[in-house]
Amino acid sequence: MLTITQDLHDRIVEHARKDHPDEACGVVAGPVGTGRPERFIPMLNAARSPTFYEFDSKDLLKLYREMDQRDEEPVIVYHSHTATEAYPSRTDVTYANEPGAHYVLVSTADTDGLGDFQFRSYRIVDGVITEEEVQVVAAY
Repeated sequence: MLTITQDLHDRIVEHARKDHPDEACGVVAGPVGTGRPERFIPMLNAARSPTFYEFDSKDLLKLYREMDQRDEEPVIVYHSHTATEAYPSRTDVTYANEPGAHYVLVSTADTDGLGDFQFRSYRIVDGVITEEEVQVVAAY
């Protein structure tokens, strides 16, 4: 289960809406070994595409160096889908190289009739996708 603060949840959704019609992407880092998402890090979609996202390799290297210096790890890796449901694509599964991370997808398309976005979380390990419950809390 992913436990996330309302503030972080809202910031991820806001980033997805702001970058629409392109896919948004980013990371939420947390202290190593805690599994607690704390530091919101929106990234630039280097692909600038409505159907694909890509972290800029230089930005990603800088981010990982910074996380190492701060004793952090990526707790959430997130991106948005602009025209499809919030479910990992084959490409998303291929890029899922953090087995300990929660992969959050936000759909900015009303694909289920339940509103203008979906917020879903998955574990992706060795190509296997497992959806998990998301608990939004006021604070940790």
